[in-house]
Parts: sequence; structure tokens; C-alpha cells
Amino acid sequence: MVHNSDWYGNWEIVLASILVASFIFTVFLAKPKKLDWRSYGLTEAFIISLFTEMFGIPFTIYILSSFFHLDIIPSGLTGHLLATFLDIYGVLELELGVLLVMIVSIILIIIGLFLLIGGWIHIYRYKDTLAVNGLYSVVRHPQYLGIIIIIVAFIIQWPTIPTLIMFPILLYLYYKQAIKEERMLIKKFGEEYKRYIARVPRFNIVKGLLSK
Repeated sequence: MVHNSDWYGNWEIVLASILVASFIFTVFLAKPKKLDWRSYGLTEAFIISLFTEMFGIPFTIYILSSFFHLDIIPSGLTGHLLATFLDIYGVLELELGVLLVMIVSIILIIIGLFLLIGGWIHIYRYKDTLAVNGLYSVVRHPQYLGIIIIIVAFIIQWPTIPTLIMFPILLYLYYKQAIKEERMLIKKFGEEYKRYIARVPRFNIVKGLLSK
């Protein structure tokens, strides 16, 4: 497999990547009055773990190589573990596997950012009024759906043991946060929001699009 000794140990890139991703999530996950610190804190831990292994030290590759007795040489290509295992088991050559993984993950990241930023723009544009137009006409929580899609994209692109452990916890936290917000909005908007809930799905954007 291709060896690239210059890929890892780039702590400037690790720091820059963490700062950029943290800035995006801090700004666009924040509501007009507050930020949910529990889900945000775990999202931040996900970001730090992801980029530390992506450009710093590939702990997961070392652990898997040792535990399963695999000959995985840490490089920019083998960091894409899904592509690496497709190569090991003869499904796709490593380079083609990496290309497939990158295409899928980049498409998902673009979709996720569109939902995350689009939802934020709508909230800040209307603030104290009930958001029912635009993205909110097809899904009740476009921002949370966006962040989940971005997390899935990074797991496809660069899975690590810590991020795989954190993923279901993040899903649970954002799900619980969505339910908490819905209860608050029912108290604030009453029947109007209940009617909105009846016609717009919580996370199933495909169902929301098909119902329009």
C-alpha cells in the first residue's frame, strides 16, 4: 500500500481543521438565545478526535493493525479505512475505494452544510416567529439533520474508534434536544405548532419532500 510519511504529524493542519470546524458548528448550531452545550460539547470532542487521527496520529490504524494482524501502513490513503478494507477483501482497489469514499462523503457534507446553514439563516431571519417555510416546510429540524449528515459523512470518509463510539451518543443527544425544543414550541405556539408537527416530519426529509 502507498506510504506517505508526510501525511501524519501535521499538527498545524490538525489545529486549523479543528478551529475551522468548531467555528462553523459554534456559529450555525447556536440559536438566537443559547447553545445546547451538552450536544455541542460531544460534537466538539468528535471534531478533535477526527482531525487528530486524520492528520496527527492514526491511533485507530495502529490498534486495528495490531489486533487483527493486518498490514496497514499509515498513509493518506489508508486513513480511509472503509476503502482500505474494500481493498484488503478484494472488492475495490485502494485508489478506487478512496475515490468512491470521497465522492460520497463530500456530497453528504455539502447536503449537511446546506441544511445546517440554511436552517440557521431562517431562524435568524424570523427569530420569534414560527419557522414553517423553506427548509422548515419539509423537515422540522434541518440544522440537527444537517449536523448528523455531516457526522455520517466524516465517519464514511475517515472512521476512527472514538468517533464510532461517539456517533450513537450524538444521535441520541440531538434526538432528545429536538424533542425538548418541540415541547417548548408547543407551549409557545400551541395548536399552530401541533398542526405543523402533523404535516412535517421531524428528520425524514425524503418524506417531507414527497409530501409537498
